[in-house]
Amino acid sequence: MLVGGLRAPGAIATRLVGLVVLVAAVALACAGILSLAEDGPAVADAVLTLAGTGVLVGFALAPVMSAADDPLDPRRFAVLGLDARQLTGPLALASLVSVPTVALLAVEICTAIAWSRLGVPSGVAILAALVHAATCILLARLSMAFGALVLRGRRTRELSSLFVLGIVVVVLPVAVFFASLEWRGRVPSQLQAVVEVLAVTPIGAAAGLPGAVALGQSPTAGLAAVVALLTLAGAAALWAWSVRRMLARVDAPLDERDRGGLGWFAVTPATPGGAIAARSIIYWFGDSRHLVNLGIIPVVGLLPIVPLLVAGVPAAYAALVPVPIMALFLGWVSHNDVAYDSSAIWMHVTAGVRGVADRVGRLVPVLIAGITVLAIAIPVATAAYGRWALMPAIAGVAASLFLTGLGLSSMSSVLAPYPVPRPGDSPFRQPQRTGSSGVVAQALVMLGALALSAPTLWLAWRALTEDISLALTAQWMGLATGVVVLVAGVAIGSLLWDRRSYQIMEFAATT
Repeated sequence: MLVGGLRAPGAIATRLVGLVVLVAAVALACAGILSLAEDGPAVADAVLTLAGTGVLVGFALAPVMSAADDPLDPRRFAVLGLDARQLTGPLALASLVSVPTVALLAVEICTAIAWSRLGVPSGVAILAALVHAATCILLARLSMAFGALVLRGRRTRELSSLFVLGIVVVVLPVAVFFASLEWRGRVPSQLQAVVEVLAVTPIGAAAGLPGAVALGQSPTAGLAAVVALLTLAGAAALWAWSVRRMLARVDAPLDERDRGGLGWFAVTPATPGGAIAARSIIYWFGDSRHLVNLGIIPVVGLLPIVPLLVAGVPAAYAALVPVPIMALFLGWVSHNDVAYDSSAIWMHVTAGVRGVADRVGRLVPVLIAGITVLAIAIPVATAAYGRWALMPAIAGVAASLFLTGLGLSSMSSVLAPYPVPRPGDSPFRQPQRTGSSGVVAQALVMLGALALSAPTLWLAWRALTEDISLALTAQWMGLATGVVVLVAGVAIGSLLWDRRSYQIMEFAATT
């Protein structure tokens, strides 16, 4: 099966490039791990515990999000007449013959060598590496089994793209945070507590065991060893159960709807709101009119930095400006989304779609784009400012502006739609308007979001200039304001949709 997969037609060049990239990444990782012996056990403990935790989580999540079939699915071997006990061990061992596993084993060997150089007994270093590798492999097998049993026919490349997007949203801010820390041969205080907690949890015990031994933390080392072995035993027991379950289950043949051809419709729930969310994602990220609206927002956020610097504003303060501007425009950008449906709006009206399904479904693509942009922009702006204690205030301001804008947009797009470029037209070509309703709607949504976010903005300003302890207050104020306005806006927008659906269809058909 492995050889057959490598010989798949049309994929040789892509897989060779991926293999070269993986080899280079593993080589760099091994070089970095071996160099940790020069930085002392404390730094090695922090780096390797965090890295080992991330690798284990990656092995547990990546397979279930992948759209690929499992070549070692136990049901493939049912025709051989073998029972579950005869398949459980061999299938787990066969997982060693894979490119990700070989890369993992190379990293584990380098990790064991590094810990041996730092004074950890070789037996402990090797045992920790073996337990960590075995746990990763078993979690990957469990993840594939879960995907085959529970997500059968629904794992598509769209779901994989969401997984990759989630990695970017999580990893990039963490990388920015790490890059802003000053190590200087010691572990920053911000990470010490995190590492100590991870070392006694199921996801970090195996990776943190050698570090606890190297630092002479006997109670932590003993607890980490117990937790790591129990985690491995639990994963093995679950794998044995899943093999029995898969061999005893007979699935109905996949029909055409289960073959991944539905794209986003196969990912979202089979409800009116889910169908609208899928269609909204498709046109938000496939229609040039929406792509231009989204693409220009980071540019609008960054443009004010230049005149501020020219005017003499300190760079640290100027770095905080783009985040509120981008959050405001991300919430405002959907204030006229119904008009972009053109004649397709009749499907919602004739199908009797409730207003809440329409309003919630249309928010999904904007939430995906907004959360991604802000999750990256907030830590970058905080790192540029140089004081991480202010990040809750920045996050509160962004949440308030973004969510209140979405709430007001949920009402505006139903109450006051205005003409927009038709599908296929240039995004920069604006149709003629007979009134000023479009300008009024745009202004009211933007000014309303600013007015409703004023308390959060005031608290954030005080945290910036007077008392940094108000940063957390600004965060909760911003989240509370945003959530309340968003829920109220969706509720009111739903009622307006139920009452004005035919007027909206008439507007779409005549513009």
